[in-house]
Amino acid sequence: MTPLHDSSDDLQSHDTSDTEEAIAQDPTFQKQVQRLHRVTVYSRWLFIALLWLILIPLSLWGLRSEIALWQDYFTWTAVRYALIYNRLPAIGLGICVGTTVAVLLWQSRNILLGISPAHLRYLHNQVLHIRQQGKSHPLWQWVCEPRD
Repeated sequence: MTPLHDSSDDLQSHDTSDTEEAIAQDPTFQKQVQRLHRVTVYSRWLFIALLWLILIPLSLWGLRSEIALWQDYFTWTAVRYALIYNRLPAIGLGICVGTTVAVLLWQSRNILLGISPAHLRYLHNQVLHIRQQGKSHPLWQWVCEPRD
């Protein structure tokens, strides 16, 4: 025996999808999605800058004796052994280079191919969440407030 199907659920879900489509077509909403994407890009580059300002000096300080040796006798083998035997500085350098390359690839893909549909859907949902929460959301002033 099949359960009875309530047609009002279909009507509500259809109305909800129509409302979401109308919001997605709104030019103000599209500008807010673009602003959120811009904030995301800027925040990623700010994070990269902080990594380079904090981790690179610490990593280079940990490699100072090896760098002095490299100034006299530079070989790639010396670099390899310095990174193998000084793991924390190597990890710091790897994190900085790895995250920088990852953000460069992400931004290049967005520039060349456009924002992926999954990421665009995520941005739409985030803007809806920011709108719903209102001025108490930390990103409200950068995403939803009109800028002249």
